[in-house]
Amino acid sequence: MKTFYAKKTDFTREWVLVDAKDMPLGRLASQVAARLRGKHRPIYTPNLDCGDFVVIVNADKIVLTGKKHDNKIYNWHTGYPGGIRALTYGQLLENTPDKMVWLAVKRMLPRNKLRKQYLGKLKVYAGTEHPHTAQQPKAIKLTK
Repeated sequence: MKTFYAKKTDFTREWVLVDAKDMPLGRLASQVAARLRGKHRPIYTPNLDCGDFVVIVNADKIVLTGKKHDNKIYNWHTGYPGGIRALTYGQLLENTPDKMVWLAVKRMLPRNKLRKQYLGKLKVYAGTEHPHTAQQPKAIKLTK
């Protein structure tokens, strides 16, 4: 019996719309990362990008469970000496909720050469409006 490897001609990419309202951040990020990789397909191949395009709306209405709103900290470095910066996830949610969701999904993806392609198919918006109506995204319901 031979192992099946999918080719680019074996599948078609879909556009999927996800409503992030009242969804926990980690659950949303893990399910979206699996959808971007194509792990929901029976012909999933790890060395091929066979995932869908994902549009996330209502990123500003996402839920942080427990005390993550105040205690969890997002750190980054500017590149200059003494340039460490930090924000709590509550501050990040108020300022740029779309960036917070994008970072959570990015960190759920594997760190390999396909990561950039996966993130290119992810579109995150803070409100309900998005410019991808021409692609006719199919609304799906993720588990809470």
